Amino acid sequence: MNTANGTDPNRAFRSGFVAILGAPNAGKSTLLNRLLGQKISITSKKPQTTRNRILGVVHRTGSQMVFLDTPGIHRARNPLNVRIVEAALSTLSEVDLVLLLVDAKSPDEASERLLLDKLSQQRLPVLLALNKSDQVQRHALLSQIERWSGLIPFAAVVPISAKNGEQVDRLMDAMEATLPAGAPFFPPESLTDLPARFIAAEMVREKAIRLTGQEIPHAVAVTIDSFKEEKKGALIRIHATIHVERDSQKGIVIGRQGAKLKQIGEAARQEIEKMLDTKVFLKLFVRVQKNWTRDTKALRKFGY
Repeated sequence: MNTANGTDPNRAFRSGFVAILGAPNAGKSTLLNRLLGQKISITSKKPQTTRNRILGVVHRTGSQMVFLDTPGIHRARNPLNVRIVEAALSTLSEVDLVLLLVDAKSPDEASERLLLDKLSQQRLPVLLALNKSDQVQRHALLSQIERWSGLIPFAAVVPISAKNGEQVDRLMDAMEATLPAGAPFFPPESLTDLPARFIAAEMVREKAIRLTGQEIPHAVAVTIDSFKEEKKGALIRIHATIHVERDSQKGIVIGRQGAKLKQIGEAARQEIEKMLDTKVFLKLFVRVQKNWTRDTKALRKFGY
């Protein structure tokens, strides 16, 4: 008799850590949110949206998978991007399994070569997920599967769509089968080890990225100045600062008569309320921190 997710109840429970690696914009954060059934990792069409390692826990009948969503791997040059890539690659020393996520629709060959070079130096099992496969013709997808299968020995190759969930259950089964036997690392109610204030800051950053122009994304950092529960948890009052590098960027984030900042705040507040399941009062400020993406002291201050 099989359980609902296809596992054998007589088989030993499996658990382990899984690093989700891929090029920028491969869909790693979208996949993690899909796996969790809840949003904890911010998404955007703009590259390097994810800057920190994000941990999410998936509980199944026969396993517990602890996923590490990582920033996109690319050939970095400025100090911020160097730290972003270092954060991603550092997860290889912490995990039992690597999930390599590739954009089947728009491959990033330079980043993929860098990734394959790093993975070939590891002894970890690697699964390949070809994301956005629903947007690729079947013959082209089969050609990609054949090409990738000849590069390194993958434990499994699964075409998926992180956005609509196509074949994600099959991918989960393949990962579960590859994990070692072991007890769960987190209690059943755990979703992430990240504090709520960190996720709140990320929600604000996501909206600032999504709702401003091309000049803004890499120049935006968000800090939480205060995070207070009131009315016995029925209201959370948050003050946050959006940091940019130039006065012109500050003007873009604030917008005419404060309209853009109000739009960012409203969109972020709704996401935070959904996450915390309570009312939120969100007050945003904008501050210029000159050239912070190149300033080691500022990078440390902002958590990079």
